[in-house]
Amino acid sequence: MLGEEIGLPQALDESGIRRVETDLAEHIVQLAGDRPSHIIWPALHRTREEVSALFRTHHQRPPNNDDVATMVASARRELRQRFLDADVGISGANFLIADTGGVCVVTNEGNAELTTTLPRVHIVTAGIEKLAPSMQHVMVLLRLLVRSATGADITQYTTFHRGPKRPGDPDGPEEFHIVLIDNGRTEMLAGGLADMLRCLRCGACMNHCVVFRQIGGHAYGGVYPGPMGAVLTPALDGLKEARDLAHACTLNGSCQEVCPVDIPLPTLLRGWREKSWREGLEPRTTRSALGLWAFGARHPFLYRIGAAVAVRAMRRFSRNGWIKSLPLAKGWTQYRDFPKPAARTFMEELSARQRGRHI
Repeated sequence: MLGEEIGLPQALDESGIRRVETDLAEHIVQLAGDRPSHIIWPALHRTREEVSALFRTHHQRPPNNDDVATMVASARRELRQRFLDADVGISGANFLIADTGGVCVVTNEGNAELTTTLPRVHIVTAGIEKLAPSMQHVMVLLRLLVRSATGADITQYTTFHRGPKRPGDPDGPEEFHIVLIDNGRTEMLAGGLADMLRCLRCGACMNHCVVFRQIGGHAYGGVYPGPMGAVLTPALDGLKEARDLAHACTLNGSCQEVCPVDIPLPTLLRGWREKSWREGLEPRTTRSALGLWAFGARHPFLYRIGAAVAVRAMRRFSRNGWIKSLPLAKGWTQYRDFPKPAARTFMEELSARQRGRHI
């Protein structure tokens, strides 16, 4: 994901370097000319039938059906020679270990081990927030990461790298380089987003996000989808370009409840909303509408009259229990029907029930 964040795939392609994604899901995404839709399962948006069609088009020895095991075998055949022919292997790092100088890489397929062991050069790219004090700290974080990401006790492959091949070693790269990436992280630390730097990239927040489940990862427009993306993208791309992400959240708090490192995601999203308002990034219509609502909220009598009128007016636009078109709400009804409101407002219904009890 860090490579996607800094535009590394595009830079390699534009430089004429042959780039091969070795993770199975990333391989699917690359063949489709697509973008990842999830940080743990990048090809979550693709069906089995679509993947089979991609493999039949691009693989030299394509699968003869869309059985999962057959398609995995096809990808293995396609990628194995690429591992053997590669000059450089580029990996990320789940953790950097300060007291040993080691690099921890976690995968479920073994592709990272082939990527980092067979080529002559191994390049590690890692955000500066990935640095952990010791192996003891890393072991705790590993258990949190894996359980929150896949529900397993430990992944199939957890590998620690400690530099290039030494004399007598049977395998390993001849050169070993670590590239530390800031890309706005120092600014996040100083700008009230230090909590976000604890993120393990486990994906638990998006797995429990009601918005992500409805719209998918691509709708977020950035590298990182879900609640974590709604916080990170304004920091990486600028609030002006990503202002809508903070407003897409319902602030129900499920993301923070499942976060293994207790990142206050709803609080951080509210912070982006407040900053957007302070900097005047909200559309004039939004500011005017909120000003009108605030005026009504400060005058309960007028608010109740306005709500009662609005409810009755909306009911006139309904057909068979749904509103397909509504003035001043075309942004909503253009893509979905609005449910027909109740005959009375909540306060009217409450008053009626209270009078009934007194009788």
